[in-house]
Amino acid sequence: MSRQKLGQHFLADVSWRKRIADTLPACPDSVWLEIGAGHGEMTQLLAQRARRVIAIETDPALASVVRQRAVTEWPNVEVVESDILLTDLLALAHDRFRVYGNLPYYITSPILAHLFRFAAHIDSIHVVTQLEVAQRIAAHPGTRDYGYLSTLCRYYARPELLFRIPPGAFHPPPKVTSALLEMHLPGERASLDIHDDAAFLNFMQLCFAHKRKTLRNNLRDTYPHDAIAKALLSSALTGTSRAEELTLRQFAQLFAALPCSSGPVPIVF
Repeated sequence: MSRQKLGQHFLADVSWRKRIADTLPACPDSVWLEIGAGHGEMTQLLAQRARRVIAIETDPALASVVRQRAVTEWPNVEVVESDILLTDLLALAHDRFRVYGNLPYYITSPILAHLFRFAAHIDSIHVVTQLEVAQRIAAHPGTRDYGYLSTLCRYYARPELLFRIPPGAFHPPPKVTSALLEMHLPGERASLDIHDDAAFLNFMQLCFAHKRKTLRNNLRDTYPHDAIAKALLSSALTGTSRAEELTLRQFAQLFAALPCSSGPVPIVF
């Protein structure tokens, strides 16, 4: 499969690569995991800033190119030919690590969800992605872009949109503007009394199932009417409250006030 079919746009502009690298935490003893090494555009800069770099690349030809460069130029770089979504990151890193990636736009959300499975071992995540997706991730309650993806990322991390990157910085240039997104871990999960992450995330997705609908309407096919009314009241919410208005703490309060649902809601993106 060609890199274009994989949705990859290489960060060709040297000045933009340097600007991104200068934004990354300066931790000489750190381990960095790079998602999508490409031709090594950012691998070289990561190698200068880290004790060890694990460069993951799914394209065999590109993985071979970066591996050859690593042998002669970057002795602290290990190249792994693998699909990031099928990779056990802790088995590669062994301990704590940081993540950098120029993410294919069409699978940004699944990649982030996969990363969060290893949240206890990640110090920070810096990813280049589509501006629209970055805005959704960094959105606050009460704003237009705030949705399930926002709450998922805030549950595990503290996201911040650092700056926009124009299409001309890439080859081939994408049709959209990109952005560098920074996420430091842990997120709000550390301060919430949640004992079942999967159930809570499924619940939040259910709350956002139909964004124009109220919480009451989104929840009524899963919980009894009187249970919803009591839970809303005990959480200081009303029958007209909507998911995009709630903070993570309010979601946690509502979740705790409701009985266990009859079954899980599959998480989709």
